[in-house]
This record gives sequence, C-alpha cells and structure tokens, in this order.
Amino acid sequence: MVKEVERAGLPVVHMCTVTPISMTVGANRIVPTIAIPHPLGNPALEPAEEKALRRKLVEKALRALQTEVDGQTVFDD
Repeated sequence: MVKEVERAGLPVVHMCTVTPISMTVGANRIVPTIAIPHPLGNPALEPAEEKALRRKLVEKALRALQTEVDGQTVFDD
C-alpha cells in the first residue's frame, strides 16, 4: 500500500516497531516506534510524559515526510 500511494505522488511515512518488515514491503521513509503492543506510546508513563513521547514521534514523522529521499531511509535520530 505504501508504495502505491507514493507512486501516485504522495509521500508516505511508515511508522513501525519492526523496521525490517517496513524494508521488506518497500517503504521509503521509516520511523521506528516504541513497542508492538503500543507503537505510539507507553502506558507505563505519566500522562504528560506519554504526550511528550507521542509528540516527539509525530514530529519525527513530519520531518521525515518533508525530507527528500532516494530509496529506503530509516529516521532513527
């Protein structure tokens, strides 16, 4: 699905916990996330900390979306 959307001219960020799977399906912009049961959060954190964690992940994905890539790129910084 990711490749088809990009072929249509829309950049896509694939946020995932297992980056090798994203590489296998051909995603170009890959943002690693937290854990399989909670990819975009951590319920063990206090609400304010979890909100900050989620914001950080979404901001990273937005930066990846704005970045020109030539092939598969993992944004793990």
